[in-house]
Amino acid sequence: MFESNDHTFVLCAYKESPYLEKCVLSLLNQCVRSRVIISTSTPNAYIKSVSTKFGLPLFVNEGEAGISHDWNCAVAHCETPLVTIAHQDDIYLPDYSTRMLEMMNSCAMPLIFFSNYGELRGNQEVDDSALLAIKRYLLRDIRKAGCLDSIKRKRALLSFGCSICCPSVTFNTGALPVPLFLDNMKSNLDWEAWERFSKIEGSFVYSDDILVRHRIHSGSETSVLIKDDTRSAEDLRMLSKFWPKPVACIINCAYSLAMRSNSI
Repeated sequence: MFESNDHTFVLCAYKESPYLEKCVLSLLNQCVRSRVIISTSTPNAYIKSVSTKFGLPLFVNEGEAGISHDWNCAVAHCETPLVTIAHQDDIYLPDYSTRMLEMMNSCAMPLIFFSNYGELRGNQEVDDSALLAIKRYLLRDIRKAGCLDSIKRKRALLSFGCSICCPSVTFNTGALPVPLFLDNMKSNLDWEAWERFSKIEGSFVYSDDILVRHRIHSGSETSVLIKDDTRSAEDLRMLSKFWPKPVACIINCAYSLAMRSNSI
């Protein structure tokens, strides 16, 4: 049985995000408290001041910065089997840790937990959009079951697009390969990881509760990659892991239109 002391939120801090303190507060205000640490490849006075203000351990990564490197370093700083890579612009609702532990303990061999999510656009909470509707439809199988352990069903979950909200994921690191993330993609390194994990014996675990609010803003890495079509090219590469190339191209056209709602 996993308990709260088996879980760490590792917050990946980058440069000087105006949303960093809000994210920290959302992690500290969980109904069930977990360990919280900060990891960064861009150390500066602002990040240091936030870590000091809230009494959080601060780890500075070594080596060349990059998303996969930063995320892998963040996980390596953790001493618990369960790890959530907290994204600095996002908000974690108070019941996140509670529901995560409940669901992780509901199956014999959990690989990852993830949840439903909403968006933050400015100060507005958005729970319905074209992209959210599509992702929830893609999750219809696991929404009913709560967990999937069949390799076929796990792969079906991912075969029409990246239906898993990365900020909402908690990793059972002892059941997963090292490193968790590869550096062969800029935008879809998360989808690529889920695809590899889908072939491992064990369960994907899900809560249909909205437990994370993902911030959409023009400066986010996702929005930038969508604008220069990096995302579309990588989507096609991922879809081709599940489908013949002609079919993957058709699916990618539809998916790209929906992804436009992820930009401002």
